[in-house]
Amino acid sequence: MGTETVAVTADDLGQVILERTRIGLYLKVTAIHVATGLEATAVGPAAEPKAVERLAVAKLARMRSR
Repeated sequence: MGTETVAVTADDLGQVILERTRIGLYLKVTAIHVATGLEATAVGPAAEPKAVERLAVAKLARMRSR
């Protein structure tokens, strides 16, 4: 099990920190909005890391729009 953290800039959100944790065949991605501290988490297959990241960022965007 390993954890990796990276900072990215999402078009409509600004700066977002992505924390990736691999747990066996699964990947857990937590997206943290830097300006507000809001967090959203997604879990999916480790073979599709970009899809899991997109899901976490989309969940975060939906939370921000509320």
